[in-house]
Amino acid sequence: MADDVDQQQTTNTVEEPLDLIRLSLDERIYVKMRNDRELRGRLHAYDQHLNMILGDVEETVTTIEIDEETYEEIYKMVSLRSCFLCRLLLHHHPRSLSTKRNIPMLFVRGDGVVLVAPPLRVG
Repeated sequence: MADDVDQQQTTNTVEEPLDLIRLSLDERIYVKMRNDRELRGRLHAYDQHLNMILGDVEETVTTIEIDEETYEEIYKMVSLRSCFLCRLLLHHHPRSLSTKRNIPMLFVRGDGVVLVAPPLRVG
């Protein structure tokens, strides 16, 4: 009985980065990918390269307009979230296009992964 409790505590601890991913199996996670892609889906499997199998995936792809003279990004989604005036201007003069699609099952190649966020745990 004590061994079961020790085993339970060992399987729920985070000692290495991949332990956080292991604890997120069968839960919905957020994955930020290269090229302004974001995925939200249920984690079914993963490996040490961060190759993942996700189910019930919502993919969001953001296309950003580039200034032809300076080659700078005109619109950056992250910086606009906290700026009311920027959101207001963007509403009237959109400079980007976000497209979403749902995918029942998706293999994600790990070399494109930038960030993996597990679900929020309360308690």
